[in-house]
Amino acid sequence: MASVVIKNWDNKTWLSSQNYINSFNNFLIKNTKINSNFKILDIGCGRGKILGSLKSRLKLKYKPLGIDIVNHKDRDKRINFKKANILNLSLTKNQKFDLILIKQTIHLIKLSEVKKLLKSLKKILNTKGKIIIFTLDTENNEIPTFKLMKLKLNKSLIRDKKIFKIITNLYPQRIQKKFIFNVRISKKKYLDMIKNRYISTLIPLSKKQLIQGIQEIELNYKNKLKFKDKLTCIIL
Repeated sequence: MASVVIKNWDNKTWLSSQNYINSFNNFLIKNTKINSNFKILDIGCGRGKILGSLKSRLKLKYKPLGIDIVNHKDRDKRINFKKANILNLSLTKNQKFDLILIKQTIHLIKLSEVKKLLKSLKKILNTKGKIIIFTLDTENNEIPTFKLMKLKLNKSLIRDKKIFKIITNLYPQRIQKKFIFNVRISKKKYLDMIKNRYISTLIPLSKKQLIQGIQEIELNYKNKLKFKDKLTCIIL
Protein backbone atom coordinates (compact mmCIF):
# COMPACT_ATOMS: atom_id res chain seq x y z
CA MET A 1 0.00 0.00 0.00
CA ALA A 2 1.17 3.54 -0.70
CA SER A 3 2.97 5.45 2.02
CA VAL A 4 0.20 8.10 2.09
CA VAL A 5 -1.27 8.30 5.58
CA ILE A 6 -4.66 9.97 5.91
CA LYS A 7 -5.34 10.49 9.61
CA ASN A 8 -8.33 12.80 9.50
CA TRP A 9 -10.73 11.55 6.82
CA ASP A 10 -13.14 10.28 9.49
CA ASN A 11 -12.32 12.78 12.23
CA LYS A 12 -14.79 15.66 12.66
CA THR A 13 -15.96 15.51 9.04
CA TRP A 14 -19.34 14.66 7.51
CA LEU A 15 -17.91 11.14 7.12
CA SER A 16 -17.87 10.78 10.90
CA SER A 17 -21.37 12.22 11.44
CA GLN A 18 -24.12 9.92 12.67
CA ASN A 19 -26.29 10.88 9.69
CA TYR A 20 -23.57 9.73 7.28
CA ILE A 21 -22.89 6.53 9.21
CA ASN A 22 -26.62 5.66 9.31
CA SER A 23 -27.04 6.41 5.60
CA PHE A 24 -23.98 4.37 4.64
CA ASN A 25 -25.03 1.42 6.79
CA ASN A 26 -28.55 1.53 5.29
CA PHE A 27 -26.91 1.17 1.88
CA LEU A 28 -24.72 -1.72 3.08
CA ILE A 29 -27.63 -3.60 4.62
CA LYS A 30 -29.82 -3.16 1.53
CA ASN A 31 -27.15 -4.26 -0.96
CA THR A 32 -25.45 -7.08 0.94
CA LYS A 33 -28.28 -8.52 3.05
CA ILE A 34 -26.13 -8.45 6.20
CA ASN A 35 -27.49 -10.37 9.16
CA SER A 36 -26.36 -10.93 12.74
CA ASN A 37 -24.24 -13.98 11.78
CA PHE A 38 -22.01 -12.09 9.35
CA LYS A 39 -18.25 -11.99 9.85
CA ILE A 40 -16.99 -8.68 8.45
CA LEU A 41 -13.54 -7.39 7.49
CA ASP A 42 -13.02 -3.64 6.94
CA ILE A 43 -9.84 -2.69 5.06
CA GLY A 44 -8.75 0.87 5.83
CA CYS A 45 -11.22 1.15 8.71
CA GLY A 46 -9.92 4.43 10.17
CA ARG A 47 -11.51 4.83 13.59
CA GLY A 48 -13.99 2.02 12.89
CA LYS A 49 -17.12 4.06 13.63
CA ILE A 50 -19.10 2.75 10.66
CA LEU A 51 -18.79 -0.93 11.54
CA GLY A 52 -18.94 -0.19 15.26
CA SER A 53 -22.36 1.34 14.68
CA LEU A 54 -23.35 -1.61 12.47
CA LYS A 55 -22.27 -4.04 15.20
CA SER A 56 -24.68 -2.42 17.66
CA ARG A 57 -27.50 -1.94 15.17
CA LEU A 58 -27.59 -5.56 13.94
CA LYS A 59 -26.33 -7.10 17.17
CA LEU A 60 -23.59 -8.89 15.25
CA LYS A 61 -22.44 -12.08 16.99
CA TYR A 62 -18.85 -11.52 15.87
CA LYS A 63 -16.93 -8.30 16.25
CA PRO A 64 -15.98 -6.90 12.83
CA LEU A 65 -12.24 -6.89 12.15
CA GLY A 66 -10.81 -3.53 11.12
CA ILE A 67 -7.40 -3.14 9.47
CA ASP A 68 -5.56 0.15 9.10
CA ILE A 69 -1.98 1.42 9.02
CA VAL A 70 -2.85 3.99 11.72
CA ASN A 71 -3.73 2.91 15.25
CA HIS A 72 -6.04 5.72 16.41
CA LYS A 73 -6.36 6.16 20.17
CA ASP A 74 -10.05 6.99 19.76
CA ARG A 75 -10.95 3.99 17.59
CA ASP A 76 -14.28 2.27 18.17
CA LYS A 77 -14.13 -0.44 20.81
CA ARG A 78 -16.95 -2.40 19.20
CA ILE A 79 -14.58 -3.74 16.54
CA ASN A 80 -11.40 -5.80 16.72
CA PHE A 81 -8.49 -3.87 15.30
CA LYS A 82 -5.22 -4.85 13.67
CA LYS A 83 -2.55 -2.37 12.62
CA ALA A 84 -1.26 -3.76 9.34
CA ASN A 85 -0.73 -3.29 5.65
CA ILE A 86 -3.35 -5.49 3.99
CA LEU A 87 -0.82 -6.66 1.40
CA ASN A 88 1.32 -8.12 4.18
CA LEU A 89 -1.52 -9.36 6.33
CA SER A 90 -1.50 -12.97 7.43
CA LEU A 91 -4.85 -14.41 8.52
CA THR A 92 -5.36 -17.95 9.76
CA LYS A 93 -6.31 -20.51 7.14
CA ASN A 94 -9.77 -21.01 8.56
CA GLN A 95 -10.55 -17.30 9.05
CA LYS A 96 -13.30 -16.56 6.52
CA PHE A 97 -15.55 -13.53 6.07
CA ASP A 98 -19.05 -12.96 4.72
CA LEU A 99 -18.35 -9.36 3.82
CA ILE A 100 -15.10 -7.56 3.03
CA LEU A 101 -15.41 -3.78 2.88
CA ILE A 102 -12.87 -1.59 1.05
CA LYS A 103 -14.08 1.99 1.47
CA GLN A 104 -12.09 4.72 -0.29
CA THR A 105 -8.87 2.77 0.24
CA ILE A 106 -8.16 0.86 -2.96
CA HIS A 107 -6.78 3.99 -4.68
CA LEU A 108 -3.87 3.88 -2.22
CA ILE A 109 -2.75 0.54 -3.61
CA LYS A 110 -0.36 0.26 -6.56
CA LEU A 111 -2.07 -0.71 -9.81
CA SER A 112 0.24 -3.70 -10.11
CA GLU A 113 -0.98 -4.98 -6.71
CA VAL A 114 -4.76 -4.56 -7.13
CA LYS A 115 -5.22 -7.91 -8.89
CA LYS A 116 -3.08 -9.68 -6.30
CA LEU A 117 -5.06 -8.11 -3.45
CA LEU A 118 -8.47 -9.06 -4.82
CA LYS A 119 -7.41 -12.65 -5.50
CA SER A 120 -6.03 -12.99 -1.96
CA LEU A 121 -9.24 -11.56 -0.49
CA LYS A 122 -11.34 -14.04 -2.47
CA LYS A 123 -9.49 -16.82 -0.64
CA ILE A 124 -10.71 -15.57 2.76
CA LEU A 125 -14.29 -15.05 1.59
CA ASN A 126 -17.05 -17.51 2.43
CA THR A 127 -18.80 -19.20 -0.51
CA LYS A 128 -21.66 -16.68 -0.65
CA GLY A 129 -19.57 -13.81 0.71
CA LYS A 130 -19.17 -10.44 -0.98
CA ILE A 131 -16.37 -7.92 -1.47
CA ILE A 132 -17.74 -4.38 -1.65
CA ILE A 133 -15.51 -1.56 -2.89
CA PHE A 134 -16.27 2.16 -2.62
CA THR A 135 -14.38 4.94 -4.33
CA LEU A 136 -15.10 8.53 -5.36
CA ASP A 137 -17.37 9.01 -8.37
CA THR A 138 -15.01 9.53 -11.29
CA GLU A 139 -17.48 11.33 -13.57
CA ASN A 140 -19.57 13.84 -11.59
CA ASN A 141 -17.59 14.63 -8.47
CA GLU A 142 -18.89 17.61 -6.48
CA ILE A 143 -16.30 17.91 -3.70
CA PRO A 144 -15.40 21.61 -3.22
CA THR A 145 -11.83 22.21 -4.39
CA PHE A 146 -9.26 24.87 -5.16
CA LYS A 147 -7.29 24.85 -8.42
CA LEU A 148 -4.31 22.70 -7.38
CA MET A 149 -6.50 20.36 -5.34
CA LYS A 150 -8.74 19.89 -8.39
CA LEU A 151 -5.75 19.00 -10.57
CA LYS A 152 -4.53 16.43 -8.04
CA LEU A 153 -8.02 15.02 -7.58
CA ASN A 154 -8.60 14.65 -11.33
CA LYS A 155 -5.29 12.80 -11.63
CA SER A 156 -6.38 10.47 -8.83
CA LEU A 157 -9.76 9.88 -10.49
CA ILE A 158 -8.07 8.92 -13.76
CA ARG A 159 -6.14 6.33 -11.78
CA ASP A 160 -9.42 5.10 -10.24
CA LYS A 161 -10.76 4.48 -13.74
CA LYS A 162 -7.77 2.24 -14.40
CA ILE A 163 -8.57 0.33 -11.20
CA PHE A 164 -12.19 -0.08 -12.35
CA LYS A 165 -10.92 -1.52 -15.61
CA ILE A 166 -8.74 -4.06 -13.77
CA ILE A 167 -11.70 -5.09 -11.60
CA THR A 168 -14.06 -5.33 -14.59
CA ASN A 169 -11.61 -7.53 -16.50
CA LEU A 170 -11.23 -9.80 -13.49
CA TYR A 171 -14.91 -9.87 -12.57
CA PRO A 172 -17.12 -9.03 -15.58
CA GLN A 173 -20.21 -10.05 -13.58
CA ARG A 174 -19.56 -7.45 -10.89
CA ILE A 175 -22.47 -5.24 -9.79
CA GLN A 176 -22.05 -1.46 -9.85
CA LYS A 177 -24.12 1.02 -7.83
CA LYS A 178 -23.96 4.60 -6.52
CA PHE A 179 -24.00 5.82 -2.93
CA ILE A 180 -24.91 9.51 -2.59
CA PHE A 181 -24.92 11.58 0.59
CA ASN A 182 -26.17 15.18 0.67
CA VAL A 183 -23.57 17.26 2.51
CA ARG A 184 -24.37 20.53 4.25
CA ILE A 185 -21.39 22.04 6.01
CA SER A 186 -20.12 25.48 6.96
CA LYS A 187 -17.24 26.85 4.93
CA LYS A 188 -15.33 27.38 8.19
CA LYS A 189 -15.61 23.70 9.12
CA TYR A 190 -14.67 22.62 5.61
CA LEU A 191 -11.58 24.82 5.71
CA ASP A 192 -10.61 23.10 8.97
CA MET A 193 -10.88 19.77 7.15
CA ILE A 194 -8.59 21.06 4.41
CA LYS A 195 -6.08 22.24 7.02
CA ASN A 196 -6.16 18.72 8.45
CA ARG A 197 -5.59 17.24 4.95
CA TYR A 198 -8.71 15.10 5.14
CA ILE A 199 -8.28 13.67 1.63
CA SER A 200 -5.23 11.98 0.07
CA THR A 201 -4.87 14.62 -2.69
CA LEU A 202 -3.96 17.18 -0.01
CA ILE A 203 -1.20 15.12 1.62
CA PRO A 204 1.66 16.11 -0.79
CA LEU A 205 0.86 19.84 -0.78
CA SER A 206 3.22 22.26 0.96
CA LYS A 207 1.99 24.56 3.73
CA LYS A 208 2.18 27.49 1.31
CA GLN A 209 0.10 25.66 -1.32
CA LEU A 210 -2.46 24.76 1.33
CA ILE A 211 -2.73 28.37 2.51
CA GLN A 212 -3.20 29.58 -1.07
CA GLY A 213 -5.88 26.94 -1.60
CA ILE A 214 -7.72 27.99 1.56
CA GLN A 215 -7.73 31.56 0.29
CA GLU A 216 -9.26 30.37 -3.00
CA ILE A 217 -12.02 28.51 -1.15
CA GLU A 218 -12.69 31.63 0.94
CA LEU A 219 -13.19 33.71 -2.21
CA ASN A 220 -15.06 31.24 -4.40
CA TYR A 221 -17.57 29.57 -2.06
CA LYS A 222 -20.48 30.73 0.09
CA ASN A 223 -20.45 30.44 3.87
CA LYS A 224 -22.68 27.35 3.68
CA LEU A 225 -21.55 24.56 1.38
CA LYS A 226 -24.09 22.18 -0.14
CA PHE A 227 -23.03 19.34 -2.41
CA LYS A 228 -23.40 15.62 -3.04
CA ASP A 229 -20.71 13.23 -1.84
CA LYS A 230 -20.90 10.57 -4.55
CA LEU A 231 -19.28 7.16 -4.33
CA THR A 232 -19.14 4.42 -6.91
CA CYS A 233 -19.78 1.02 -5.34
CA ILE A 234 -18.60 -2.26 -6.89
CA ILE A 235 -19.88 -5.53 -5.48
CA LEU A 236 -17.97 -8.73 -6.25
